[in-house]
Amino acid sequence: MDPATAGIIVLVLMAIMLAVGVHIGVALGLGGILGMYLAVGPDAAWAQLATIPFSTTNSFTLAVIPLFILMGALATQAGLTTDLYKAAHDWLGRMRGGLAMATTLASAAFGAACGSTIVNAAVFTRMALPEMTRFGYDIRLSAGCIAASGTLASLIPPSILMVIYAIITEQSVAKLLVAGLIPGLLSAGIYMLGIYLGCRRWPHLAPIPEIEVTRAEKWRSLRGVWGIGFLFTLVIGGIYAGFFIPTYAGAVGAFGAFLIVLGKRRMNLRMLIDTFKDAGITTTTIFIIVIGGILFARFLTYTGLVQEISDYMLALDMEPYMYLLAFAALYLVLGMLIDPIAIMVMTLPVMFPIMTSVGYDPIWLGVIAIKLAEISLITPPVGLNVYVVRSASPIPISLEQVFAGVIPFLILDLFTLGLLISFPAIVTFLPNLML
Repeated sequence: MDPATAGIIVLVLMAIMLAVGVHIGVALGLGGILGMYLAVGPDAAWAQLATIPFSTTNSFTLAVIPLFILMGALATQAGLTTDLYKAAHDWLGRMRGGLAMATTLASAAFGAACGSTIVNAAVFTRMALPEMTRFGYDIRLSAGCIAASGTLASLIPPSILMVIYAIITEQSVAKLLVAGLIPGLLSAGIYMLGIYLGCRRWPHLAPIPEIEVTRAEKWRSLRGVWGIGFLFTLVIGGIYAGFFIPTYAGAVGAFGAFLIVLGKRRMNLRMLIDTFKDAGITTTTIFIIVIGGILFARFLTYTGLVQEISDYMLALDMEPYMYLLAFAALYLVLGMLIDPIAIMVMTLPVMFPIMTSVGYDPIWLGVIAIKLAEISLITPPVGLNVYVVRSASPIPISLEQVFAGVIPFLILDLFTLGLLISFPAIVTFLPNLML
């Protein structure tokens, strides 16, 4: 069958599967197998189905994903999240919008140990939302702040999305992880500035709590921050200094988190089993999407569709910024419908060669792609973090309220994205200094 016809059939079938609720990884995999069956032949389709699941999960580089997930799960069990939030609460709580800023700061710091936006959003929903509600904060501001701050784990290393991007595009995992640090901190800083200015303009959104924290109590609260600092230095410091590669860093970080749990005497058999179980479920979900995406990408490659699309796009001879605009629009539109990991495995095999051909740096492009994925996590109608906040909330809240709360943060994200595009050195500075 003609590759173009096979492509149309596959896309229609995938649209139907997604509409009826088939998991995105399964839909991608079935679409890829069917496409190869129609366009190349049954032997090629069955051969890919037999080899890709094993070759993907047997990847040494991809082993960093379950290790980072396990590190985040152990860090949560060690109570590092609670310690972080308490320290931020004590130092910022008396400021206008201080509790929301404390949530943003603690969420950004926890992202350095977690790497998962879903875990980040769920943890802080259960911990910070009741606290802000108790002190009279507007429910939309509180929920929107938590949903948006959870996305910071996508940029601040260690980031699972960065690893996925590196695998698909065959770039350095270490450079990409380090490249996300400054943009991630910049995003958190802009969030905090936006919260402060907004709450100054509309004081009713965030009343100043009637709490008193002494200077001594503030300094004592910093004792709980050492765990995150230790893990971050261990993992990212080791990668940046060239002591070990990211996969080893993930293993060292997971073991470091395990030692912290032991040191805090929070270890027991039931907790250990539940932690490994949760990490395994999260890892399996991600790997299903990756395997399905690779099968779909093989279909695009074998049929020559990637080359045909690339040649067509490059033949348009547009200015580089027009290609970047198309890339951003594609991510934002798809982000309203499907998961960020699925977006990357679907689009990068086609778009990455085009974007690098017109002169964009692959490391810088990775950070831009992750930032766009962050934005998609809180974009209606399927902002994944919005649904996580709604599901994990211990107090009654509607999806409409959460979506209303994230709109100001979407605007702040677009401003940050503009800075990263206008000043690429924000992204490339640290990777260029790596040993």
